[in-house]
Amino acid sequence: MKHRKLYGFLVLGLALALTLVLILVPSCGKKDGATADGDNASGIDPTTFSYSTGLDENGFWAGIKALDCVTPADYQKITIPKTTHEISDEKLQTEIDNLMAQYATSTEIKDRAVKDGDKVNIDYVGSVGGVEFEGGSTNGAGAEVEIGVTSFIDDFLDQVIGHKPGDTFDVNVTFPADYGVEELNGKDAVFVTTVNYIVGSEAQELTDTFVSENLSATSGWTTVAQMKDGIRADLQKIAVSAYLVEYLLDNSQVKSLPEVIVETQEMMMANYFEQQAAQYQVELGEFLSTMEGVNSMEELKEKNRSNNEKESTYLLIVQAIAEKEGITVTSEDLEEYFAKEYPGSDYTQFETQYGMPYLKMTVLSNKVAEHVRNRSVME
Repeated sequence: MKHRKLYGFLVLGLALALTLVLILVPSCGKKDGATADGDNASGIDPTTFSYSTGLDENGFWAGIKALDCVTPADYQKITIPKTTHEISDEKLQTEIDNLMAQYATSTEIKDRAVKDGDKVNIDYVGSVGGVEFEGGSTNGAGAEVEIGVTSFIDDFLDQVIGHKPGDTFDVNVTFPADYGVEELNGKDAVFVTTVNYIVGSEAQELTDTFVSENLSATSGWTTVAQMKDGIRADLQKIAVSAYLVEYLLDNSQVKSLPEVIVETQEMMMANYFEQQAAQYQVELGEFLSTMEGVNSMEELKEKNRSNNEKESTYLLIVQAIAEKEGITVTSEDLEEYFAKEYPGSDYTQFETQYGMPYLKMTVLSNKVAEHVRNRSVME
């Protein structure tokens, strides 16, 4: 079970990009990364993206002594409430059901009408004023959507309900006035839509054989009993880790938060959405409007400012604890971490994409989390 943030390794926040050339990192005595003359001294160049710039060779924020910026909470013997670390049978079963759903066999249902909550494979061709527009067609490739879950324009998917596989019909919608694409803003559109089939699933039977054949290579489980014990332990670890993160955030005394850390969080977020838009071959503005309900990257940053500051604060606390405890990352630590998290691989294959400082920061955060967790006390 791997629970990772969508665009990185760390549970909360990851380092992004600072240019290494002529970089001026703000000290904790300067608010929001400003120099004495008020100029922005973060040194960030958004056009030069790297996960490791801004970090030193040990995975620490270059030029920043975290203990000057924050006094960490007392992390010796933090008490973990029973409600946090005791995993109920219901939670366990939910996780098992989610796991088994990943191995379900897809089926095509064609003998009934679409209902709310169904997953449906559809094709459509969109037009405004009788003219087809770019990005408004599946080109016959089929798109899998879930009624009531997938975000489509207006009430598009509600109009699919009641139709049967094989039906072709018009879906009439109106684009929002602030959709983000000039030729579509506020316009009425017609999508000629075909229901190909309703997506069904056939669950696998949970047996020792299933576990051995499908889960042993990645998790080491060979029986259902081992799987249940392992999932329960994973859920407990996740719950305890999340509790400790919030504890540290709530009880540490932050004197100042270097703006450079927040800005790198924002750059990583921006890079992620730019990559996603490119992958789906849509304009960034259109992608942000559809997926996040904002019209620009600046609006997205503002929407996520509080969360990015929270994640940045946690990164600062992590480094402060590492400084206080003398926690560093060795090559053996790297090998152990990646062998456990990515069985069958080694960390060197990630070095080109992320850079060694970033990999060390990831493992450093994990070591600090383990250091605090190992000293916690179960209620």
